Amino acid sequence: MTTGDLSSPELNRYPHSKPLPKVKLPTMIRLGLFQMGLGMMSVMVFGVLNRVLIKELAVPSTIATVILALTLFVAPARIIFGQLSDTKPLFGYHRTGYIWLGAAGLVTNAWIAVQVMWQLGASLQAVGWTVTTYGWAGLLGFIFALYGLSVSMCSTPFATLLVDITDEDDRSRLVAVDWSMLIGGTIVGAITIGSLLKSLEVDATIIQVQAQINRLFIIIPAIVCVLTVVGTWGVEQKYSRFTSRVGTPQTGTHLSLGRALSILTASRQTQVFFTFLVVMTLGLFIQDPILETYGGEVFDLPVGKTAALNAFWGGGTLLGLSAAGFWFIPRLGKQKTARLGCMLVAASMLWLIVAGFTRNPVFLQLALLLFGICSGLVTTGAITLMLDLTVPETAGTFIGAWGLSQALAKGLATVFGGVALDIGKSIFPNIAIAYGLVFSLQALAMIVAVKLLDRVNVREFQTTATDAVKAVIAADVD
Repeated sequence: MTTGDLSSPELNRYPHSKPLPKVKLPTMIRLGLFQMGLGMMSVMVFGVLNRVLIKELAVPSTIATVILALTLFVAPARIIFGQLSDTKPLFGYHRTGYIWLGAAGLVTNAWIAVQVMWQLGASLQAVGWTVTTYGWAGLLGFIFALYGLSVSMCSTPFATLLVDITDEDDRSRLVAVDWSMLIGGTIVGAITIGSLLKSLEVDATIIQVQAQINRLFIIIPAIVCVLTVVGTWGVEQKYSRFTSRVGTPQTGTHLSLGRALSILTASRQTQVFFTFLVVMTLGLFIQDPILETYGGEVFDLPVGKTAALNAFWGGGTLLGLSAAGFWFIPRLGKQKTARLGCMLVAASMLWLIVAGFTRNPVFLQLALLLFGICSGLVTTGAITLMLDLTVPETAGTFIGAWGLSQALAKGLATVFGGVALDIGKSIFPNIAIAYGLVFSLQALAMIVAVKLLDRVNVREFQTTATDAVKAVIAADVD
């Protein structure tokens, strides 16, 4: 026990590997700069463009949210980019080259998407919904799909890089820092965007909006490119253990979409748990594509202030993550913490509905702060519970399948939110009630998630699901 490196599980597993330096906190924070950049881009794309499409350009929310959801429906590409980064080095690196190329595609496609969006709005205003307008809408959807592919290209190899550069005993610290900085990037992005767009008023002309948005989509992407390079420069070369590990079997490396679906339905417990994850994701993100529009149409907030609403959600999420990890889970357990979070999310949706009738922005901000706290509880409880529902032999495959199912569920949530808003507007003359319908569906999803969570049994999973999943993997190999 006192032999230090000689007793390291990583060295026992990879006996031919050379001792490599441990990743220290400054490097962890530097790596988190990349995640911070992704958080900023997410706020800019989903927190600004969705609002502009629906409110300023008057694109029906169903069409707008389907276009935005295409960034998530290309999630199966994560599997491809993960395999490519394992087998095909780019620019001499297994991970860093893909991260850089993906980030370049990310910022480029974001800029192109904005320019196509203006053409869609101009065509809609000039001739209405004609073949030309639908053509621009289709092109915009295609560009957003490319944006989603770029996200997959950089984020999947980055997540794998976190595994490459760490040993089992320090991996959780890096993941914790990384996740926190992703949320922090959302907060920083919301505040920065709100500051850059503060000159826009509620009644700003489309020409004024266009000029400010174009400026925004130059400044933020430039910052993101710098953060990406600074955050990842030299890390793989100095810390990566990948080369010394390639000789060992890597469970889940060649995860296909069909294989992922087979794993998700391998036993009763896998079906229950992953159904819970999908419903929970719907409950967290149905409001995502229409939240900024809610602030604009119901509370008369300008673009900059609706983008800044993400800071309240992000701040609350950080509080929720910390509270769950350091207080709730040690006292209540993971499953009860996730259950409590689901119930509180449903309650926060009721507050969000009531805030719409007051039309008081402060009530909206407090509701989003509460929603963020509850989201942090749910997320931490669900993720830590998921880690309990795996075994070392299948952990990589399970987590890969979970990430895919979550991304697809978030895409469905984006579409559901837009469709529900259009239905609400067609039924109710009061705009606040129309948005209330969307938030009610979100609360309902969380109640269903609680019912599903009550059926999850960790002991049954560990005694039955493990063998079923291994059988799927063995059949796939054969």
